[in-house]
Amino acid sequence: MSGFIPYGRQQISEEDIEAVVRVLRSDYLTQGPAVPAFEQAVARHCGAAYAVAMNSATSALHVACLALGVGPGDRVWTSPVTFVASANCALYCGATVDFVDVDAATGNMCAARLAAKLEQAERDGTLPRVVIPVHLCGRSCDMKAIRALSRRYGFAVIEDASHAIGARYDGAPVGDCRYSDITVFSFHPVKIITTAEGGMALTQDAALARRMERLRSHGITRDPADMTQAPDGPWYYQQIELGFNYRMTDMQAALGLSQMSRLDAFVARRHEVAARYADALAGLPVDLPPAEPDGRSALHLYVVRVGADLDRRVVFEALRARDIGVNVHYIPVHLQPYYAALGFRPGHCPAAERYYAAAISLPMHPGLSDADHDRVVMALRDALA
Repeated sequence: MSGFIPYGRQQISEEDIEAVVRVLRSDYLTQGPAVPAFEQAVARHCGAAYAVAMNSATSALHVACLALGVGPGDRVWTSPVTFVASANCALYCGATVDFVDVDAATGNMCAARLAAKLEQAERDGTLPRVVIPVHLCGRSCDMKAIRALSRRYGFAVIEDASHAIGARYDGAPVGDCRYSDITVFSFHPVKIITTAEGGMALTQDAALARRMERLRSHGITRDPADMTQAPDGPWYYQQIELGFNYRMTDMQAALGLSQMSRLDAFVARRHEVAARYADALAGLPVDLPPAEPDGRSALHLYVVRVGADLDRRVVFEALRARDIGVNVHYIPVHLQPYYAALGFRPGHCPAAERYYAAAISLPMHPGLSDADHDRVVMALRDALA
């Protein structure tokens, strides 16, 4: 069977379509019952007390930073191997951004490098207010070590788990916030489950949840306890801070709620695809994703790294020429022109730069058939040869 094989693709069922149609036929398209139902389903799955749905993970990261008090004069550290939103969210708040280099094998923030950077920052008086580890490809960072450092040095932690709904770490679901203040998920179409566009912030802290709920909706409250005066009547509301229109619609939430029923099946199929890759690629001059002794990835992405004696671009273009939709995740954020203008230069995160130079994302999604998988493997074998 021929045709283009994308690196990622949403899986939409008739049940998903029917769920959205029910909303279209209802009285509520935006702020109805589907959003809280979706929030409750995700919170219940993860073991979090609170979940706040938004129109994107970017919005959720922004609101999470604001809820933790990030503002001008503050510092936020994140991983360089991520999508730019993981860093941009701090700039939206007027803070400055820096990057912690990664573990060269996983692409995740390196806890040892974080510890060394914190030790130096303490001497310099430049400690961060928030650190945002990114669970690249759906694999959790070493959150126990990062949380221990947060307690020692006094910073808050936002898990950018945009790739990782359905993942597990240290015996529990990613999103339970045992080792963080807030966890953020993405529901973009190529992610584990989708709401077309959408995101969610989870927390165990009631005050953080209330503030994020308010910030996603213009900074408005209808709770008399938060108002500066008694309400004029049951219609009354107050804007008590500057917020945003970051709300998720009921149509999106209905799709997400329907997809949640298949989350475990989606992740299980991704692991079947990964196992086939591991078997088929053994012995080839590529580094495969390493084993996870302390967790189970959601496998949003399947990244291999080509050997140092091979030209990654040649391999990439050979695969694309055969309609294999490989991609590269990610160009390190500090190498982007916008961040170069802020003073970042090549060499700032050398392990991240080495990771980027070798990485290729192979097709990975639940709809990838065995036949298409075999096509990918054959094309990669030929490209490497």
